Amino acid sequence: MESGTVPDLVELARVVAQQRAELDRLREQAATSAVVERAKGVVIALTGCSAETAGETLLQRAKAARRTLLEECWITLGELAPARSGNGTARRRPGNRQDGMADGLPAADPPASASAPDDVADALGRLGRALVHVETHQHLARCLLDHLGPDLGADSVLIYARRTGGGVELLGHAGVDEQLAAQWRQVPPFSGVAVLDALEAGEPRWLEDFAEDSARYLLIGEPPERWRSRAWLPLSAGDGSKICIGVLRGRPGRFTPRDRAHLRGAVRLCAGRLRTLTSAAEPAPAASADAVQALFAALPMPAMLLTPLRDPSGDPQDFRVDAATPQVADLLGGTGDDPTGCRLLEVWPGLADAPVWQGCLDTMAGGETYESEPFAHQEMVDGAAELTTYSVRVTRLEDALVVTWVRHASSDRQEQRLAELQRLGNLGWANWNLATGEASWSSQVFQILGRDPAEGPVPLNGLPALALPDDRASLRRAVGALAREGEPFDVPFRVRGPRGVRHLRLVVEVVADGRGTPVEAHGIVQDLTARRRAELALRESERAMLTQHDVLQSERVLVARLQNALLPLPERKVDLAGLRVEVAYLPAQADIHVGGDWFSAIELPDGDALFVVGDVAGHGVDAVATMAQLRFTTKGMVITGSSLTGALTRLNTLLLHSRDSHGTATMVLARYRPAERRLSWTQAGHTPPLLVRGGEVSYLRRPPGMLLGATATPRFEEAECLLEPGDRVLFYTDGLVERPPENIDVGLARLAEAVTAHPDDELGSLGTLLDAMLEDERRDDVCVLDIRVPEER
Repeated sequence: MESGTVPDLVELARVVAQQRAELDRLREQAATSAVVERAKGVVIALTGCSAETAGETLLQRAKAARRTLLEECWITLGELAPARSGNGTARRRPGNRQDGMADGLPAADPPASASAPDDVADALGRLGRALVHVETHQHLARCLLDHLGPDLGADSVLIYARRTGGGVELLGHAGVDEQLAAQWRQVPPFSGVAVLDALEAGEPRWLEDFAEDSARYLLIGEPPERWRSRAWLPLSAGDGSKICIGVLRGRPGRFTPRDRAHLRGAVRLCAGRLRTLTSAAEPAPAASADAVQALFAALPMPAMLLTPLRDPSGDPQDFRVDAATPQVADLLGGTGDDPTGCRLLEVWPGLADAPVWQGCLDTMAGGETYESEPFAHQEMVDGAAELTTYSVRVTRLEDALVVTWVRHASSDRQEQRLAELQRLGNLGWANWNLATGEASWSSQVFQILGRDPAEGPVPLNGLPALALPDDRASLRRAVGALAREGEPFDVPFRVRGPRGVRHLRLVVEVVADGRGTPVEAHGIVQDLTARRRAELALRESERAMLTQHDVLQSERVLVARLQNALLPLPERKVDLAGLRVEVAYLPAQADIHVGGDWFSAIELPDGDALFVVGDVAGHGVDAVATMAQLRFTTKGMVITGSSLTGALTRLNTLLLHSRDSHGTATMVLARYRPAERRLSWTQAGHTPPLLVRGGEVSYLRRPPGMLLGATATPRFEEAECLLEPGDRVLFYTDGLVERPPENIDVGLARLAEAVTAHPDDELGSLGTLLDAMLEDERRDDVCVLDIRVPEER
């Protein structure tokens, strides 16, 4: 043996092992992708959405239910149960969904994995991955036993299907010897059989008391004591058949809530796998398949023959590859294995996301040939990777499809790329021979310039004539400099054509001979009309915004001055009728307009005090004018002897019939009689005053009162409150408590909490309260009257 042979063999073995592991990984990935693609196909068929939307729907439902994407796909496949029409034919279940998901999809109720412990959710995730490799009912039973045995103590698994006549047939089993399986393979529709009872009721049957269960049911087993506890869980296989899975345990005892959640989740995942096992199409006759395969093997191009696999409603849900040429395996992007006999979605990853899938469905339905857009595919040519362009053609052949791949030459690819570049960039190329005067344009240049191709291209020195008169001089100078000195140029110009004035850009450079003389010019013509129009629109919008801003700012300054003149704020605290009063007014920050909030606090001729807080709807000059009208009219009416309710009634009439009034307003109007410490008040759609007494905070109960200006027949009533030494009363506008979109009750509660947090605040602390109540940016004006009854000495 030569030196180094053993290490070489070891290295070779390591490489082979790596390649086998990679092959296994690719097969695992292809199998998993097939399940996902079938589930996406189901969503597409039921909802008519795109493949991307179908994938996003599956991801969202998986995330919401705390399960893996693969679990969600199995559940989607399993819960695709067909509805039956009155004549017995299958049809799609109508949407009429109320859960916000796509029509026709099963409701997103959480499976066991959504509420079960994390270890159960992990176990169900492992089962979902294992189901990818299940091919038969027998294999499924073994897979379930391997999954449930260690965790639930399961010793056997049986899978039964409901048959015509009401009986059941054993489809698969694990942990049961063949003799017992043969005895229980066909079960007539007898009463007292647990599997039939579960299928009839549509609910699981938990057999957890052997003595009681053996008296009620005819139990499977020789002897039946072999399995002391059992569970039978029914489900729909998705093609209309009914399936029941039995899990048998040798140990007695109840199935815990965790065990039940585990079993329900496992059975629900199996529904998807059972659907693929029970809805497969009948295989094609062997002789015909061999002849077709021999024909396809002789074809010189990639091609395959597809037979539709239809759902119960008759629509194709997938296709079976009945024959394929050797070149197809590499183009499908899978593991490279022969796809014959496999489902199309399994061997062509990502097909459901591609237009080719819809092309296959359309061709199958209408018979018209489909041809895809060209696409690039990387393949090995003489040991080197090379990008090749193909397009897919789909043709119907009786009840089958013939799919072929057409390879495009490199020159075709270059022309296609150039055409796409011109279309996407809205530009075209042009060449001019400076010696002969010959010119050649691409079709896009004719379209941009609005010129008939039959008229031919224009010589380079004839281009300025195409431009508008204002742009001809600059374009003529650029063309002359290029012809004389070879100076390249980039010049914008405008042309007038059938679509109006177009803004274009011409970029040209020259190719010189060995002596440096320009002999050829080549360049591009680009249509910039859309960009130019967008720029002009943006400038006009900016100019309009600046103008509007200046107007609004001027109005704000004017209104603010008017408001300050009409509503002067006292520079210090005031005493009225034995009360200490503090006033605060803060304009809105979020609006450029000034609002209509206002107040009035005066001493009447008889020694009483009048307090008013109001809010006029709207902002700006009109609101301030209405505010002034209400403020002065209110004081005048009360001073001349009008009652509080009478004043509100007259103010309501004033708003309804005055042409200069501004909409509606709210108001709270109060009169304080110091001799009795009696506060009489009324309101018109305003927030209630807040009373602080002995550290307790409450809102005064509002008497009836409607918004001013809302109706011609309002009703206003008065309320009274006897104040005590140390009392504090707050009148305020809604800007202090409102924070859209929350309910105003939340703001009232927030105000009560803020006042409670500082019960001993002295007069002059109104700023502390405002800081606690107001956000960084005020959306509305705020007006507050803080009234205090001095303590008795």
